[in-house]
Amino acid sequence: MPERRRIASLPDRLPDRLTALRTPADPGFWRSPVRGVRFTAVLGLVLLVGLTLLFVTGLLSYAAYNPDLDPVNDKTPDKGLLGFYLFAWPTGPHWLYRLTQGLHVTVGIVLVPVLLAKLWSVIPRLFALPPARSVGHALERISLLLLVGGALFEFLTGLLNIQLDYLFPGSFYTLHFFGAWVFLAGFVAHVALKLPQAVRVLRSGIPRGEPDTPAAPDPLAAPDPLPATLSRRGALAMVGAGSLLLLVTSAGRSFDGPLRRIALLTPRGSTEQGPGPNAFQVNKTAAAVRITPADTGERWRLTVRGPAGELRFSRAELLAMEQHSAALPIACVEGWSTSDQLWRGVRLSDLAALAGYPDSPPDVFVESLQRSGSFRKAALRDNQVRDGRSLLALEVNGAPLSPDHGYPARIIVPAAPGVLNTKWVETLTFGEL
Repeated sequence: MPERRRIASLPDRLPDRLTALRTPADPGFWRSPVRGVRFTAVLGLVLLVGLTLLFVTGLLSYAAYNPDLDPVNDKTPDKGLLGFYLFAWPTGPHWLYRLTQGLHVTVGIVLVPVLLAKLWSVIPRLFALPPARSVGHALERISLLLLVGGALFEFLTGLLNIQLDYLFPGSFYTLHFFGAWVFLAGFVAHVALKLPQAVRVLRSGIPRGEPDTPAAPDPLAAPDPLPATLSRRGALAMVGAGSLLLLVTSAGRSFDGPLRRIALLTPRGSTEQGPGPNAFQVNKTAAAVRITPADTGERWRLTVRGPAGELRFSRAELLAMEQHSAALPIACVEGWSTSDQLWRGVRLSDLAALAGYPDSPPDVFVESLQRSGSFRKAALRDNQVRDGRSLLALEVNGAPLSPDHGYPARIIVPAAPGVLNTKWVETLTFGEL
């Protein structure tokens, strides 16, 4: 009898066992009551605006490097038609790169909770079988693969870059550039397919069928939901709170005052260099790139090349030339920036005149004392050389440059990415590049 009772009770337990064996392809596997097309549509529209802004500011960041000027500026070889939009990066307004790159990095960080919530909201669809029900459905799944893969890759490499964790193989610039175009292909296709439905859902609150037919069931809602512990509005509020927290702890990388002090997610943005005129952020320190006092001492000379030949100047001789001042920030691709600092030195256009270009300053190729690492050489376009605020800076805020800020001389150009404001300058070669 005991054996018979045990056998008889086995069928009663089979439904529970089968439930436990459900796979992600089974709609009943996903039981959150929060999922639904309206919840997903709200997140999708936020991402539509945010990701569009990220893509545009990312392209502007690439253009700011003048990648078609000289190979040393371009970390993305063989871009071909993908560089169709490139133009001569302007020098005004002087805070342009600080704005565009600050937006790019800050918005990217703020969108992380929204992106993760959006992926969570549609994850049941990723496991739906069959993988493709029609040609249109197959194209939608392919666009989704490009979109999800591209977005995760771009966010991951971007976040690693601003946290100074270069774990990815190859150049960040190359990977991020091509990854952005792969993402864009999926993004445009997905928006074209899904935007009308998202707008319709937000207007009506439910997905509609064909005219004169009953409303279709919510395809993202769980067929057998668990008891609700959080409403969909509450879930959206949590996502918004996460984004707000990331904004507060990262936006200060681009501002002075209290926000900078609480920029906890900014390795360099909150770093001060001690008291005094040089007490503002740096990227690479002199020690990190092995610049020694012997390299920058009395024996240092600036070499200027051009049609007039090769000229050499000591720091004292540069200080004896006509000095000019410019209030300019430093803005880094990692998203942090300084406020305007008062730089003083010799205009690049004046040095171009000494090199043999008195009337129309050309491009300039800049070389640093730094012997290794990226951007120890950089090229500046002629419009940057002509700008009266573009300096070979010798002082900042009324004091000589510190070793970490590029002593004995550094480049400072309005609206240029920080890496093009070369420190520890050794050679300037003027001419068409």
